Amino acid sequence: MTHQIFARATAVLLVLTGTLCLSNRPACAQNFGFNNRSVGGVAVDADGVLRQVTVSERNEQLRQLRQGVGQAAGELSLPAEMRKVSLRGLEAALQAAANDPQGKVPDDVRFLAGLQRIQYILVYPEQNDIVLAGPGEGWKIDEQANVVGATTGQPALLLEDLLIAFRTVEAARREGISVSIDPTPEGRRNFEQFISRQATFTPAVVRGIEQSMGPQQVSYTGIPVNTHFARVLVAADYRMKRLAMHLDEAPIDGLPSFLDLLNQKRRTPNHAMPRWWLACNYEPLVRSEDKLVWELRGTGVKAMTEEEFVQADGTVAGTGREDPTAKQWADNMTAKYEQLAKKDAVFAQLRNVMDLCVVAALIQHEDLCGLAGGAAFPALTGPVGSKSLETWNAPKSVPTQCSFLRIGRNYVITASGGVQIDSWEVASHSEVNPAIGATLEKAAKPDGSAWWWN
Repeated sequence: MTHQIFARATAVLLVLTGTLCLSNRPACAQNFGFNNRSVGGVAVDADGVLRQVTVSERNEQLRQLRQGVGQAAGELSLPAEMRKVSLRGLEAALQAAANDPQGKVPDDVRFLAGLQRIQYILVYPEQNDIVLAGPGEGWKIDEQANVVGATTGQPALLLEDLLIAFRTVEAARREGISVSIDPTPEGRRNFEQFISRQATFTPAVVRGIEQSMGPQQVSYTGIPVNTHFARVLVAADYRMKRLAMHLDEAPIDGLPSFLDLLNQKRRTPNHAMPRWWLACNYEPLVRSEDKLVWELRGTGVKAMTEEEFVQADGTVAGTGREDPTAKQWADNMTAKYEQLAKKDAVFAQLRNVMDLCVVAALIQHEDLCGLAGGAAFPALTGPVGSKSLETWNAPKSVPTQCSFLRIGRNYVITASGGVQIDSWEVASHSEVNPAIGATLEKAAKPDGSAWWWN
């Protein structure tokens, strides 16, 4: 760059809003009740452009949710280290909702009986069933309009996310699941031309950069864009970038921004620009010898980085290299992810959808339905087209926003990112532990027709 100005592609920060609704007819027959609820405080207009949710809109969302979501009762409200949810039971609940005139899905079904993490996948051939098990409790609505555990504050797993994980499992195998937010080639060229004309760096230059870059584009792979699942991926990307760029303070100690790290070292990156993305972070799955018990291990999510180089035509090519400071920031976020997920619900939600994707891939990869005596769950696992999806505004673009730091006579403006889920890669790695087989009997369904139990 010229004129002692060191510039990078600006980061784009956004959150997706929308909802998923399933129906056997054009109207919405299965009502999940989220009504275009925002995630991360950002709304999407009819043209797909993102904007901040106002205080009055947030208050109205909270009022509607708290009126519309019932309280968990009895044993369902109590914290449990191991809550079990039957896929057969969920299948029956969905079929019942489809036959109901209002199509209302009960809250306990919508929130998967308050499950907050999937630890075990259990196969019961005699019952033709597969059971998901992990910690769970009753729920409440937090101040950010998330459905979270009543005592832990950790987000509940959602039925609608499970449906998308099942229904996109083949797409996940073929091409993976990802979200990316990037400047257009034209925007990058305009940026290069604009910055080359600047002799000095002033606040007006920052505004000019934002205008020259123009709207950045949101791209998706492998998932329907008008779903809560997609909103979570974009929201997590949004929050990661804001933390890296020091646009938001981290809610935990020991997680300085990328710009803070550069300032501490008094250095700028080279002429390639850092890109971060969030990816799966699991240890090899543990299974019993007969493959009836599987355990997910690991924090679930990690931050990755690579340098990118903007070519003359405005397109971007990966270099295969990692900037040392960018890697330090990514490694630190990975190490702090568990703490971060406890303070910022969107990072726990991202781990939830990754868990669900791994479950869906594992069931397909290992033919667990066949192992479960030929179990079938058509309402859960059928293709997306088997029921109509109500469409909501999905993010297509977002205005460029800058964060910058002065180091000596240089200025650093950064950065880019995304989310990637390689669930089939996780599902393909496992190791045997015979002792884990005892979990099957301990978690067995009690007498009765309950679809969940502790």
